[in-house]
Amino acid sequence: MEANRTVPSSPARQKPGRWRWTVTGAFGLGGVTISAWGPRLPAIKAGLGVGTATIGLLLAGVTIGALLGLVASTPLLRWLGSRQAVAGAILLIAAALAVMALALTLASVPLVAGAFVIAGMGIGTLDVSINVEGAAVERVAGRTLMPGMHAAWSIGAAIGSGVGAACAALGISPAAQLFGEAVFLVAAAFVTASGIPDGQRGPDEQPRQDRGAQLRQWLRGWLDWRLLLIGLVMFGVELGEGSANSWLTLAVRNNHGQTAAVAALFFTTFAICEGLTRMFAGPVVDRIGRVRAIRITTALGVIGIAAFILADNRWLVLLGVVLWAVGVSLGFPLGVSAAAESGPDPAARINVVASVGYFANLAGPPAVGTLAQSAGLLNALWVIAALFVAAFAVAGSLGGRPSAG
Repeated sequence: MEANRTVPSSPARQKPGRWRWTVTGAFGLGGVTISAWGPRLPAIKAGLGVGTATIGLLLAGVTIGALLGLVASTPLLRWLGSRQAVAGAILLIAAALAVMALALTLASVPLVAGAFVIAGMGIGTLDVSINVEGAAVERVAGRTLMPGMHAAWSIGAAIGSGVGAACAALGISPAAQLFGEAVFLVAAAFVTASGIPDGQRGPDEQPRQDRGAQLRQWLRGWLDWRLLLIGLVMFGVELGEGSANSWLTLAVRNNHGQTAAVAALFFTTFAICEGLTRMFAGPVVDRIGRVRAIRITTALGVIGIAAFILADNRWLVLLGVVLWAVGVSLGFPLGVSAAAESGPDPAARINVVASVGYFANLAGPPAVGTLAQSAGLLNALWVIAALFVAAFAVAGSLGGRPSAG
């Protein structure tokens, strides 16, 4: 079929400027969508008349949907092509938000649950698709751009949270907010599609494959030692990021004796430092290389985790938070770039490492919490330090970027 053609020449002929900023904008949209409902959960909980446990189960639907989206993303990219896959994922998220708005209006818990699963599918599919696009932009531009694109995701998440908080302050219902965001995403999908070159992202010499060969190639990715080592780097840093999202504020509040407001500011500092590191990392990575960049950041991450766990002075704890944020900042974007260049079929290879990263981000925090029940929360965080050390040790797997040409 037409979408199965490899069309490397189109993006190669196109000036990468518009393409780059379109993909960066798509990363920002991903961040906006993933934070759309978080600030409204108290109002959603009250409107549905459910308990905290039910809200937790509803949010688990996002995780389930995201994993399904990751699995579906590679065949969708082959079937639809890059432009249609990215736009389609954004439209799917828009549809999910519209259904969620309707479900909240009707106070239908099952319909809300289904909307969360659909939203997760769209987010998982979008994540892989835009990472494939970002890696392709890098190849055309011949320089490191992925950290800056991932910074856009962080900025988008902050904007999405801000919109939710503002709507709550203004008395706008969650249903009205989500429906408005759905309308915005529909328009954004068409704008995004117009800025992405059509076709798949693969080398000129890659032959057309039937579905059986594509499946075998995807499965081989899970047996590729270099790809798995890249995944280990991403596993370590993503577990560190997910654990910060889940446990940093609580640890600052309960274990370091700070007020709730100060604890919230510590987490805000973490998010800002992670985003700033990504934003300005590209030229540094081009100068020193991916391997040294990962080794420097993960080494700083080990120091940061140790300071966070051991320090009694709140300023040293804050320094630990800053270095912890630096430690988790580059593993995912640089791992995606390395995976895309590690062999044929970038989409399938990104799918492998992204799945590892997602699993660590989603499953790691509950594992840390389980360990914390017996060892204490601060002691449980040593797991993150150990994984930073592992990421440092296997960082060489991210090397060997071919020269741009």
